[in-house]
Amino acid sequence: MTKIRVLLVDDHEIVRLGLMTLINDQENMEVVGEAGTAGESLKSVEQLRPDVVLMDIRMPGEGGIVATRDIILKFPQTKVVMLTSFADDELVMRAIQAGAVGYVLKQVGNEELLRAVAAAARGEALLDPSTTSRLLSRVREQERKSEEDAFRDLSDREMDVLVQVARGKTNAEIGVLLNLSGKTVRNYVSTILEKLHLVNRIELATYAVEHHLFDKLGRE
Repeated sequence: MTKIRVLLVDDHEIVRLGLMTLINDQENMEVVGEAGTAGESLKSVEQLRPDVVLMDIRMPGEGGIVATRDIILKFPQTKVVMLTSFADDELVMRAIQAGAVGYVLKQVGNEELLRAVAAAARGEALLDPSTTSRLLSRVREQERKSEEDAFRDLSDREMDVLVQVARGKTNAEIGVLLNLSGKTVRNYVSTILEKLHLVNRIELATYAVEHHLFDKLGRE
């Protein structure tokens, strides 16, 4: 049987000892190394090439999130499961953004911790159940905020022009619809492209659709 190779990263030796005892007692897992700092963790991964890293999220120095980011960048095949004593939503977001595939509280039961390691080894994501619903709610809120900000810098008239561009209208057709000269329409389009950091009308139309422009305006 091929065992899941686990690296333990925690600045508390007694925590590492407890984790090592638990993991080495499993038929399908083994601890291949330990690290007491974030800096040591990258070197250990390079030397040992573990399947899964159990990473303490709060450590002196750079901390577990920075270490996770560095490990994933250099060794993307390695899976990192974050360990923490606190169900901190901000840390969850940062850990996931850094590349962690799992997030569990230190006080969870042994079976849940082992499931997290096994899931990570299979390439599956596993979050602590107590944080999952809050995390999803926060992600949705960020998505909603991003949608609201998508057209924030455009004036009402620029929005009118954007709607018509997204509908595939030419500058001449937009001019007739909005009672503007062709030159004025061109100027509006150029300004909109600049504000939204886009290159051409195709990107502009795509941006409008991706950010649900018509849904926001209640237009068909």
